[in-house]
Amino acid sequence: MSPNPEKKLEKTLVDINYLLKEAPREKHFITGAQAMAEAVKRASVDMAIAYPITPQSEVMHLVGDIYAQGHIKEYYRAEEELGTMSAIAGAARAGVRLFTATSGPGLLRGLEAIVSWPGHRVPAVLGILTRVINAPLSIQPDNIEMAYMMHCGAVMLHAENQQDTFDFTLAAFAIAEKVDVYIPVAVATEGFFVTHAKGYVDMTPEDMALTEFDPVAAPVPAMDNETPPARIQRDAPVQKSNFMSYLIHAVWQQEIWDSNKRAMKYIYEYLGGPIEVKNPESEVFLIASGCAAAQAREAWRYAQEAGLSVGLIKVRAIRPFPIDEIRDTVKNAKSIIVPEHNIIGWLCKEVKAAIPNGGIVTEGPRVYGGMTLPVELIMKEIHNSLGLEYDLKL
Repeated sequence: MSPNPEKKLEKTLVDINYLLKEAPREKHFITGAQAMAEAVKRASVDMAIAYPITPQSEVMHLVGDIYAQGHIKEYYRAEEELGTMSAIAGAARAGVRLFTATSGPGLLRGLEAIVSWPGHRVPAVLGILTRVINAPLSIQPDNIEMAYMMHCGAVMLHAENQQDTFDFTLAAFAIAEKVDVYIPVAVATEGFFVTHAKGYVDMTPEDMALTEFDPVAAPVPAMDNETPPARIQRDAPVQKSNFMSYLIHAVWQQEIWDSNKRAMKYIYEYLGGPIEVKNPESEVFLIASGCAAAQAREAWRYAQEAGLSVGLIKVRAIRPFPIDEIRDTVKNAKSIIVPEHNIIGWLCKEVKAAIPNGGIVTEGPRVYGGMTLPVELIMKEIHNSLGLEYDLKL
């Protein structure tokens, strides 16, 4: 892309608490891709690096537009996904606020670099606009790729709709840069179902933005002409085969996962907590995240109209996973149903591992390969759990 014309926009810079909780908002009818780009516009991002892949391309195209409008200092298209994610790591060493996004096979191609971000303390925000993993070739929505991201140490948020996509992306920048966290934050949402569909989003004014990144306050010093790499020995390789090598690497991994856990208090502060609960005294619970949470919410609404004892837990944070919160909420439940948009049931596995009585968990319903999740499938599982007949009609 051609160089930024160095437009300098007049903006009111505010902290994240004011931006998320107190700033005036105006309702807009926009797509999930627009919601993510609008959040980036308000996040005082220094640099965005892109490589196109469907359905992510819409997001980074829009981010390119807001660069041209002067909201971002630097923007360019990298040679491919591994190059994109490697460049993000390099730019982080210069002490700037970073954003990129990817989808499906693109995430996997960049994964070698992405999984190094936590260990290298890269506080970047990564949008994941989910799609199937090939083959056979398809571009349809499916969130199986999130399973590959869950064990690298990054904080992961899963957005249900366009409003979540806007709020989670804004909060992600603040969470990633906290001194006691300082690891990447991924904001995932379903491709097409959210990215290319419109919903109402209450947005803050575009002339109001998050306070700028302060590399001096960061726990990891930025590299520049005053502090060159040779002087600070940042990210020194630990490759020698001796006890100290093993020890250093083990301690480093522990520290990354401790940083991940420390993000939980900011998820409470900025997003109201890692879960949303409806009807906490219910016998049957639906537990879902992302787009499946929207379908579970509709099934929950039908269940309320039918007078059934059904609760809903929407999971906002996948990492750190809200083990204590879920375990406490379902301690008296007789059955748990976990609808998902992937074949392996990664959320179901997480829920089973989180509670002492995993045998009460019904695996599914699940759809994948791009199919939509009919509410009727969830209603059938609700009736089965309550010992009731249900005439399934699709």
